[in-house]
Amino acid sequence: MKPSVVLYALFTLVAGISVLTGPAQSQTPAWPDKPITFIVPFAAGGGTDAFARPLAAQLDTQLGKRVLIENRAGAGGTVGASAAAKAAPDGYTFFMGAAHHAIAPSLYPNLDYNFEKDFIAVALIARPPQVIVVNPEKVAAKTLAEFIAYAKANPGKMNYGSAGAGTTHHLAGELFKILTKTNIQHVPYRGAGPAMQDLIAGHVPVVFDGLGSSAGPIRAGQLRALAVAAPKRVPAFPDLPTAAEAGLPGYEVSTWYGLFAPKNTPPAVVQQMVSELQKAMQTPAIKEAWERNGSDVPNVTGDAFAKMVSAEVERWRKVVTEANVKLD
Repeated sequence: MKPSVVLYALFTLVAGISVLTGPAQSQTPAWPDKPITFIVPFAAGGGTDAFARPLAAQLDTQLGKRVLIENRAGAGGTVGASAAAKAAPDGYTFFMGAAHHAIAPSLYPNLDYNFEKDFIAVALIARPPQVIVVNPEKVAAKTLAEFIAYAKANPGKMNYGSAGAGTTHHLAGELFKILTKTNIQHVPYRGAGPAMQDLIAGHVPVVFDGLGSSAGPIRAGQLRALAVAAPKRVPAFPDLPTAAEAGLPGYEVSTWYGLFAPKNTPPAVVQQMVSELQKAMQTPAIKEAWERNGSDVPNVTGDAFAKMVSAEVERWRKVVTEANVKLD
């Protein structure tokens, strides 16, 4: 065979390979190449927002793409969870779930999603404790003991607000009633934000809230904190006693917030998001915001986080059963 024929054949082969590989490479663009959405299943201004928004801002900077917050409130956070479970698993929609979503399966028998099977657990984001906060204009009690005494002396005359039926706020209130043998009526809201607004305005006298959404109003003097439902005091509020210190042993309730992806989201994208989250959580801005909101900076991701979620679902199932909690 003539050399010119051999060279022509090699040129044709290389050109053919280029044609075949070129388009395939162009079909796998780097992630992300467009904005990312975090679905937050509660109204703006609540505890989930207190952590989701600073995190989104930090990821904006790291990724060079917008990370948008979409608040979709309703039914104790299950409306937003349902929307997120049905989102395209393309790596551009994530879900900011919370402890409330581990409670929901025990209270909502007809959910159209499965919290453990329809999401990929990406990372635990924050875990602030609950706190008992009152409107200082509506509640004269300065201590938890005084508040309990007032509630006992006025059965059925006081209401407490929550982020919604079936949320940790709701169950924290019910647990408080069980331990103190008091009768306080539950008023569910469409998220901690609206509940906080009504508490500050004096429309409800007390909320059993996550410290993330209460920290600011406490510092501003708009709310009075009576006790934190944690085994030890929170560094951000060193003068605030634990419930046990204030005379209510056994009252410990914390919440948590985590990032999830719809099932079938590409593993490479999930792993890259984990890496970005770990980087973000070590920045001074996030560390300061988390401390200000009463949370540590956790490092629980992937399978470890998924196991934690499953344990939480089982834990709250037992609490709901033992407390005989019913939706209002």
